[in-house]
Amino acid sequence: MISGLEKKIALRYLRPKRKEGFLKIISIFSFLGIALGVAVLIIVMSVMNGFRTELLNKILGFNAHIIIKPYDKAINFNDISKLNLANLSESIFSISGEGILINKETTKGILIRGYEKEDISKIEVINKGIIKGSLNDFNNKSVSIGKDLAIDLDVGIGDKIIIMSPSGVSTIIGNLPKQETFLISSIFTSGLSDFDKNIIFLTIEDTKNLFNVSNDDKFLELFLKNPDQIESSKKEIERIFTNEYVYTWADLNKSFFGALKVERNVMFIILSLIIIVAAFNIISGLTILVKNKTKEIAILRSLGVSKNSITKIFFLVGFTIGTFATIFGVILGILFSFYIENIQIFFSNFFNLSLFPEEIYFLSQMPSKIDFNLIILIAFCSIIVTSVASLFPSIKAANLDPIKALKYE
Repeated sequence: MISGLEKKIALRYLRPKRKEGFLKIISIFSFLGIALGVAVLIIVMSVMNGFRTELLNKILGFNAHIIIKPYDKAINFNDISKLNLANLSESIFSISGEGILINKETTKGILIRGYEKEDISKIEVINKGIIKGSLNDFNNKSVSIGKDLAIDLDVGIGDKIIIMSPSGVSTIIGNLPKQETFLISSIFTSGLSDFDKNIIFLTIEDTKNLFNVSNDDKFLELFLKNPDQIESSKKEIERIFTNEYVYTWADLNKSFFGALKVERNVMFIILSLIIIVAAFNIISGLTILVKNKTKEIAILRSLGVSKNSITKIFFLVGFTIGTFATIFGVILGILFSFYIENIQIFFSNFFNLSLFPEEIYFLSQMPSKIDFNLIILIAFCSIIVTSVASLFPSIKAANLDPIKALKYE
């Protein structure tokens, strides 16, 4: 336990005298270094968590969680009836392929996805992301395109575009690529620039005709209530669909999310060094404090104050600086993370430049997700580091020989 005397002396040492201005500067830098280190660590981790969450939500909202693809035979409907997953939310058929979009003097490679009219509304990102037109007009010879693609092509609702597929059409002059004209019935935004620029939606009949395929080539897309339980659901589905190729969103994005995880861990380690470096300032400050207070320490020891009490006094000084700096850093980091999009907009307008371009980061706004468990871990580690840093000068102060300290006084 810490006695009242120890607390009183520690509090006095936390307020250096005027002649100890250099010590005061070191204490301020120690405080600011730890606070900024904690704040930066929280902000960066929150932004990286936000990136992962936003990308995961967009990818899972835009793509099926599990896709069953036929090899040489159509998917067996008897097998579909065996699907009785408690985690299963929706199941829809689709056909996908790549083609070339032609509009005036513009040509662009695109991914074409075909759905039934009643099924496309089950894709949450599209259903909620329609900004012009309506899915009610999603019929044969109509197309739904992304906002960024519409801007690039300078087209709107009611305009026509030509889509060319790699499937050939036999003519008297040879085999020519197949192309058809479609009417834009709706424009959507998914929040991911990469999707909005490169993916369009057709009816499943138009997609079959464009690629010269049949119902035997349909994919079965499954959406789960809890996409995180993907592996157990995949194994159960593979036991049912033994003659089909089964893959998941995790298989398609394994390297991407793996890289995000590695980057997040590395950033945590690197930014933690800021706190460790700041903790060395505490060692420097306490060492100078011990040197300045040598006479007072000797007097306290002569009055019967134990070594243990001297250790606790100087430890309490370092611990108090570290704890309050950590608390201040946590508050600063949470506030900054919470208002990070507003701050990003302010600096973008102030410096007249784009700090968060969509075409690079794929998201329309800077994401942030505050993880309070991680914040508690960061705060705990910060206090532990600063406490350990306070031990060495505290023990050194306790081991001062009062006779030698007072010899020349």
